[in-house]
Amino acid sequence: MPNKRIAMRKIHEILRLHFEVGLSFRQISQCADVSTGAIQKMLKRLEASGISWPLPEGMSEPRLGSLLYPESDSRLGALEDPDWAEIHMELRKKGVTRHLLWEEYCQRMPVLAYSYSQFCCQSQKRSMRQQHLAGEKCFIDYCGPTVPVISPETCECRQAQIFVAVLGASNYTFAEATYTQSLPDWLLSHVRMLEFFGGVPEILVPDNLKSGVTKACRYDPELNPSYQQLAEHYQVAVIPDRPRKPRDKPKAEVGVQIVERWILARLRHQVFFSLAELNHCIRTLVTELNERPFKKLPGNRREAFERLDSLALRPLPVQPWRYRHIKKAKVNIDYHVEYEQHHYSVPHQHVGKTVELHAFDNLLEVWSDGQMIASHPRRLHPGNSTAAEHMPDRHRHHHHQQWTPERLKSWAAGVGSDTFTWVSGRLAEKAHPEQAYRLCLGLLSLTREYPSERVNNSCRLANAEGLTRLKQIKSILKNNRDLVPADKDLHTSQKFPQEHENIRGPRHFH
Repeated sequence: MPNKRIAMRKIHEILRLHFEVGLSFRQISQCADVSTGAIQKMLKRLEASGISWPLPEGMSEPRLGSLLYPESDSRLGALEDPDWAEIHMELRKKGVTRHLLWEEYCQRMPVLAYSYSQFCCQSQKRSMRQQHLAGEKCFIDYCGPTVPVISPETCECRQAQIFVAVLGASNYTFAEATYTQSLPDWLLSHVRMLEFFGGVPEILVPDNLKSGVTKACRYDPELNPSYQQLAEHYQVAVIPDRPRKPRDKPKAEVGVQIVERWILARLRHQVFFSLAELNHCIRTLVTELNERPFKKLPGNRREAFERLDSLALRPLPVQPWRYRHIKKAKVNIDYHVEYEQHHYSVPHQHVGKTVELHAFDNLLEVWSDGQMIASHPRRLHPGNSTAAEHMPDRHRHHHHQQWTPERLKSWAAGVGSDTFTWVSGRLAEKAHPEQAYRLCLGLLSLTREYPSERVNNSCRLANAEGLTRLKQIKSILKNNRDLVPADKDLHTSQKFPQEHENIRGPRHFH
């Protein structure tokens, strides 16, 4: 930066280069290191003041400066720095550029101001390498260290995981403890994080945690379906950082480090007996952290948040997000899908298709091609939930809207006595008859492909051979074993003559 004595000579030098040397504004700007706009304004002020070149005898540089810029103090000519911390904070606001800030700076320092290139260079030196706009990004990660939580009932010690989120512009920090990094804990921490911020940023930048990113990839990571649902609900973009690229998320790295030093280190001597107790302490220390003054910037995280991010965050949705577990399932031939040992019906037209199951606390939805095709109250025990409208017409006639063991036996008796025996055996061997419904319904479906007589004959063979699997009956039908006459069945014993010259009995071996 030029010293005061050299700076004081610039007005005279600019006038000399213009009037005596005849240089253009651009050439003078390069020589004097002053912007062309400032040079033009100075010459207009000179003309308005009535002062001519060469300057009157005894006209000093400070005197000339005070005549041209009466609003400036006597220290005109000293190149003053702008408030670089303020410049750094202003750059985080949307729509604010370095050029705009430089123009505003030049209005305050009309002559002895940094050129635009110098201004950018100086501001870059004093600002962070990455510029984060207000309300744009939120960086998310877990701390490495954990906190032990002891159950007062069982004395079992569990290690609580520490979830950390940092807003890019203000460094406003959120932290909480959960027992695991599993998908439910991961997503519900997001919900509480956004409620803590009171709004939604444009982009979430998580680590490539397995809970959130199904397939980590440098260019095209694949999000977990439940995480994708959360992103759609809050209308936020999710851009996971690249694997093994910590520079992509310095905010998260620094945020985790600060939480470990200012929160976890303070809790290292305390003993916690519940997750709620631990989170109460963490929330108190997070408040202190966000109100701790910055070392190099004015204010603190909370003030920066209120000044920057809180004004730019989008409002939260009216309806809160509900956690759902999403998994794929194939619709069985009995037009049911299975979730945690309970079977739910779907419209029979979807047999054989792969669908998505969305499981809430008390509800299970079935989706296909982006459309919900079925919805059932969620059941926590083995069994069947069958809607009459999902059945084919002829099944609906038999079922009268719901299968029961009596109706299954009644249908089996209509096919044949051997079928009745086989179905009754399957229902009896289960702790809950509902567990055999799917198996019996699968047998029912065979009557679509084969005559009832063949199905009954197959059950006769199955009963004789102790076969209890549906695929074994299908094998009998596929191999036409049920069509083989009983006296030619390979599995029936053959009658041999008791007396023959080549047959010896016990009496021949004394």
